[in-house]
Amino acid sequence: MHAADITTILLELALIIVLARAAGWVFVKIGLPAVVGEICAGIMLGPSLLGMEFSQQLFPTDTRPFLTLLAQIGLILFMFVVGLELDVSLIKGRGKVAVSVSLASILLPFSSGLVLASFLEDQNILGDFWPFALFVGAAMSVTAFPVLARILTDRNMHRTETGGLALACAATDDVLAWTLLAVVIGIAGGGGDHAQWVVALAIPFALFALLVIRPQLNRLTAAYHRAGRLTPGILSVVLVGLLLFAATTEYLGVHFIFGAFLLGAIMPHEGAAAMRHEILVRLEQLSVLLLLPVFFLVSGLNVNLRGLSGDNLVQLAAILGVAIGGKYIGAYAGARLSGVPHWQANSLGILMNTRGLTELVILNVGRELGLLGDTLFTMLVVMAVVTTIMTGPLLHFAYPARRVARDIAEAERIALGDQASTRVLLVATPDQDDTAALDVAIGLVRLELNPEVVVAALEPQLVGKLEMGSGLTDELAKMTASMERLEVLVRRGQEYGVPVRIINHPSADITADVVELAAALRPQFLVVSEGDSSATGLAGVTDCLMVAVVPGTSSPADRTWLRVTWTPDTDGDAAVVLACRLAACFGARVGIETERETRRYTTMLEQLGQRGLPLADGSEIGDPLSVGSLGRAEAIRVRAEVDAEPTDWSSVDLGVLDPQP
Repeated sequence: MHAADITTILLELALIIVLARAAGWVFVKIGLPAVVGEICAGIMLGPSLLGMEFSQQLFPTDTRPFLTLLAQIGLILFMFVVGLELDVSLIKGRGKVAVSVSLASILLPFSSGLVLASFLEDQNILGDFWPFALFVGAAMSVTAFPVLARILTDRNMHRTETGGLALACAATDDVLAWTLLAVVIGIAGGGGDHAQWVVALAIPFALFALLVIRPQLNRLTAAYHRAGRLTPGILSVVLVGLLLFAATTEYLGVHFIFGAFLLGAIMPHEGAAAMRHEILVRLEQLSVLLLLPVFFLVSGLNVNLRGLSGDNLVQLAAILGVAIGGKYIGAYAGARLSGVPHWQANSLGILMNTRGLTELVILNVGRELGLLGDTLFTMLVVMAVVTTIMTGPLLHFAYPARRVARDIAEAERIALGDQASTRVLLVATPDQDDTAALDVAIGLVRLELNPEVVVAALEPQLVGKLEMGSGLTDELAKMTASMERLEVLVRRGQEYGVPVRIINHPSADITADVVELAAALRPQFLVVSEGDSSATGLAGVTDCLMVAVVPGTSSPADRTWLRVTWTPDTDGDAAVVLACRLAACFGARVGIETERETRRYTTMLEQLGQRGLPLADGSEIGDPLSVGSLGRAEAIRVRAEVDAEPTDWSSVDLGVLDPQP
């Protein structure tokens, strides 16, 4: 290669990266997936916008084979990620619906695609109808799991029943669609001289990978945990395996994308979330920034919207009708037959229409095998872009954000169950020690029948998420680290015999999600961190006693006595009750002060003393833990439930217990 050629290629790569990133950024700003913007950038660099002559000057013919090679390497990495993000555990408990929706959303567009192929007969450059028709049917049937999962996670829908169903359906669809495409390629003779080996060797190779190689890959997880990070050795094993798998399936005539997908699919899942996340981070640096944009360019160079005639526009309308209608009706009908309600089936029909980059992969395979000409390739790329763009806006109307938040809260309430008679909702603060707040919660309910503390540990949703994968793996890794920290709270609850349940997930709007959760759980007590933005929202929707703990406050278990400032209102009464319960739970004494002594204050002290409450007498050693009503400068601040009655100190439940360790 001449120096001039190298210079040209390097300049081309620089241009591709700049335009791809700029287009992706613009599309994200308008609420669409970045990948669609990058696909459009590739199309704009082709003859559709620049014209054939200028496009060839910008990307000379003799440099295109090198760009194609880079694009194919990027494709291998992307298909590995598609397999890596495929998690069959998503289908657990939803198998019947997932299979029903997936089969219907593949069979209807596939069969419609066969009919469509006869209408597109003038685009059949191969001459043989059935390979062409089968491929068109397969192209109509695909759903892009990575893009769909990204849409769901961006809207927090992956934690709703509808989102879980969509992920299960898309995962099942992925397996069925790629299997179908492999069969179509085999029938079309994609393997050339080796086509006769497809049936004989491709299936045994897949079984060998599942039964023999997959168990051995668990050693990677063990090595990762020993090292505590993704070492060059572990990543090298993954890359070597990826290249060998891709080369094997290419040699067997099933195309290299299937080998890459297969290795990703058999990578360890159990206890491997952090390792999988780090693998994605490493691959993103090169693939997303350079190799995939080159793939979009190579695809875009073969898209020529200027070359579409009036007849082609009619054919494009037919393609869009079959693709959109077949997927939507198939998914909707499959869901309804499985007993899914109308609104949920409607959302599934919209989501299953997402095609994105996965469709572009399939179309490039078809063009490479000679099954698609440039005109049909152009029309099908337009279909892929349109179906991906329309998903977000349609989903916004079919499944609004407030309904998403309400469904998440309801799903979490159902998961927790209603066994608890008395429940405290503790709103944890990310990356903060919540031991003091938990001890306050334990003191509130320790004597109650079937008490429970629910810790809402919502994490801010990551903004710089991986662009190649689905957006699930990075959140799983962050949640794993968070759960290790929260496990300390669970064990502390066990010490005092109070069950502690954890709700831990990313949230784009923590305040709104906590408010929805409180409305669903209906707790008797709330414990929040002083200054937490959630406290204001919670105060307006909950009718229960609320306690605010100032960050950095030491645990009541670490103090020998508590000082509570009583005020002549229900908040002041609630502060005293809380101090008494904490003192009884942790074996401390209570000093009750007031700014103005009244007869009611004196009566309260007398009745509490008669009931055996260990009152402070001025001889206590050490600093007290201060408790008071909301709005006062105390370490623990209390707000009574709305319309609370004045406290009867002779009978109120103070939770008097023997001191505990």
